[in-house]
Amino acid sequence: MLYFIGLGLGDAKDITVRGLELVKQCDRVYLEHYTSILTCGKEELEKFYQRDIILADREMVEQDAEEIMKDAETKEVAFLVVGDPFGATTHADLVLRAKEKGIPHKVVHNASIMNAIACTGLQLYNFGETVSLPFWTDSWKPDSFYSKILKNRECGYHSLCLLDIKVKEQSEENLVRGRKIFEPPRFMTTAQAAQQLLEIVENKPKSDSGIQLRADSLVVCVARVGADDQKIVTCTLQQATQEDLGGPLHSLVIPGELHYLEKDALNLWKSNS
Repeated sequence: MLYFIGLGLGDAKDITVRGLELVKQCDRVYLEHYTSILTCGKEELEKFYQRDIILADREMVEQDAEEIMKDAETKEVAFLVVGDPFGATTHADLVLRAKEKGIPHKVVHNASIMNAIACTGLQLYNFGETVSLPFWTDSWKPDSFYSKILKNRECGYHSLCLLDIKVKEQSEENLVRGRKIFEPPRFMTTAQAAQQLLEIVENKPKSDSGIQLRADSLVVCVARVGADDQKIVTCTLQQATQEDLGGPLHSLVIPGELHYLEKDALNLWKSNS
């Protein structure tokens, strides 16, 4: 059996009781380690679960999935995912591969940023398509996500922006040269995301509908949702470029049309800067 087990948003104890029971009975336990992170480390998980954990990086999950599914027809294998198991398309692909091989699987769901973002006071059913903001480089500055944000705004929907993380990534030079040298982990902040968005806003022509972002558009910056030091700040896009919310993980919300209760909620988090 191959188990896909959600770990929730925060520390080791956010796993469900059912999930913990399954982890303790499994022969092998993998932790997906590139689409998101917990506020605790692998060692703390191992101590709480009383099990050894194998880190599954992008290369293993996307190119060596056979190793994860090895012997899962006859043994118990757990694949742990921060948040909910289906918070990333990669994990759905693993399910499809398992089904093709005739490997039975079960899923244990948990909280993820996709539903916990309601902590801002914005109603979940008023959110449109979720978008991902990648780190820019000097020569690569994609902005396709911006049209999705505008489309959400045209419909009056809020946009949840998931911010890029880089874990066990190679530089372009090391990648070209085939050198297994990895860059230090990087996690995009709301300030960096806002700066990139601001650059797009300043350089993009107005949409046909006239719906666009501006420097004074309202945004909501969130950090470490579900942790004891969770932080939420409501401010303008321009102000967000200067907001320091501390350590990862960060997300950015761009509100659409606001119900009066949503307005009251966002006022709770208003920045003083």
